[in-house]
Amino acid sequence: MNINKRNIYFIGIGGIGMSALARYFVAKGSTVAGYDRVSSEITDALQILGISIHFNDDISDIPDHFKNPKETLVIYTPAIPVDHNELSYFKTHAFQIMKRSQVLGAITKSTTCLAVAGTHGKTTTTSILGHLLYESNVAVTAFLGGISENYNSNLILKGTEVSVVEADEFDRSFLTLFPDLACITSMDADHLDIYGEKKKLELSFIDFTKQIKPGGKLFVKNGLPITGITYGIEDNSDYSISNIKITDGTYVFDVKTPKISIKDVEFNLPGRHNLSNALIALAMALEYGCPHQQLVKALASYQGVKRRFSYQIKTSDLVFIDDYAHHPEEINAIYNTIKELYPKKESLVIFQPHLYSRTKDFVDDFGKSLSQFNEVVLLPIYPARELPIPGVTSEWLLGFVENNNKSVISKDTIIHKVTNSKAEVIITLGAGDIGQEVESIKKALCYAS
Repeated sequence: MNINKRNIYFIGIGGIGMSALARYFVAKGSTVAGYDRVSSEITDALQILGISIHFNDDISDIPDHFKNPKETLVIYTPAIPVDHNELSYFKTHAFQIMKRSQVLGAITKSTTCLAVAGTHGKTTTTSILGHLLYESNVAVTAFLGGISENYNSNLILKGTEVSVVEADEFDRSFLTLFPDLACITSMDADHLDIYGEKKKLELSFIDFTKQIKPGGKLFVKNGLPITGITYGIEDNSDYSISNIKITDGTYVFDVKTPKISIKDVEFNLPGRHNLSNALIALAMALEYGCPHQQLVKALASYQGVKRRFSYQIKTSDLVFIDDYAHHPEEINAIYNTIKELYPKKESLVIFQPHLYSRTKDFVDDFGKSLSQFNEVVLLPIYPARELPIPGVTSEWLLGFVENNNKSVISKDTIIHKVTNSKAEVIITLGAGDIGQEVESIKKALCYAS
């Protein structure tokens, strides 16, 4: 596979993972262009870098100098339909075509690769790990599944000796990677539209561990049914956190490693799930060889990822938080964090379900996780790559929410809902396009107050 061609063309360039690769190839000096279905903040930022992007599936919109098979590599995302005109054109004209995951595999195979796998926590953990290595002066390239607040980008670039990547279980993409150090944060049932059953998902994680290079190391969250270096909170793991305190909204804790104990480590992201993410990132950076003193300093300066428990408003009277959570376990983690930080405040959650299949597969668990909030508002299901499933709707899901204070609304009535709510903590959740509503919600709430 030759990924060192002069021209790199992306089909689905606006995706969070695809856009990170686009930035990478621009930094390498390649000429980059691409297609996406709609414009967004991500595509706007790529166009500022000089990338030519169009939004119609039209072969005539492909720049002429990208139509030479000898000089152009085509990268696409599995979310692109098989009958896509541009993809079909490249296939019938003998272009080299690769999935995003294959390109990541090719990039990372020649580097020291640190890979983060798991059904939850990948993006935050990868972002923390990339930041720790960057601040420790490691020649690192980190491909992120979200926009880092520290770098305002989904690509952290300081060199090409080390790569940090999310090992994505969707479509078994992580089986294209060859990590030196890898971790598994979680193995909850998900993507059952791909795997059919949880057991097959778990087997794919076992297959992933076989991708680790000879002499490499595997880290696993304590309690998972896979053998490796363990990590956990307040337990007997190889790497563990203890003596947790909260001081002015900052976690302060101790870390035990197989070799040393580190006192009074500071971390600013709320939620014990984020403590777990910080711990495994710290463990992998230590095993890579970074000095713990630099890592502790870097961890304290980490600012988070956009749409991962992102505060939009934070006052004594009103809190507005936005998060990408789209799985029941992720919603539980958000609720537990809210309960820890704001135990006496009323909460309103606005949730946009993501995928008909996921809603159908986990409807009971979604009902239980959402029922914990004081008021529950659902938006219509975001279909992403799927066609509707008869009977699977947000109204159907609402019936599983054991809370009388609940409703289904359309996006154009969100502002009315939040400005007339008495809730002191408002949370928007979902992996669809609900994030596009956040700025207008924030403005409306600020104006109303």
